[in-house]
Amino acid sequence: MSERRSSPYDGVARKWHALAERRRLHIVELRESGRWRHYYTWEGLLKALRDAADARDIWARIAGLAEGDPPGPAGASFPSVPSDDWFDAELFRKAG
Repeated sequence: MSERRSSPYDGVARKWHALAERRRLHIVELRESGRWRHYYTWEGLLKALRDAADARDIWARIAGLAEGDPPGPAGASFPSVPSDDWFDAELFRKAG
């Protein structure tokens, strides 16, 4: 398979990817703190999380990032990224 050519817009796509990742992390933090109940229904929270994860994945593909590459511009620091393992609906219902 041929290697992807870099684009002058890769930096912009990485910034959008970082923004999408911050949005996903915010929703994860809402869930972990229990504050999600103030803003979402159960179905609304699941949809928001799916939408945020989808946006993150789309921007990662546009930016040409491999799975596991850090979000954001090269050299930018970013908080540790929790896994999406907690998204298991059955465990989520028991915890929430």
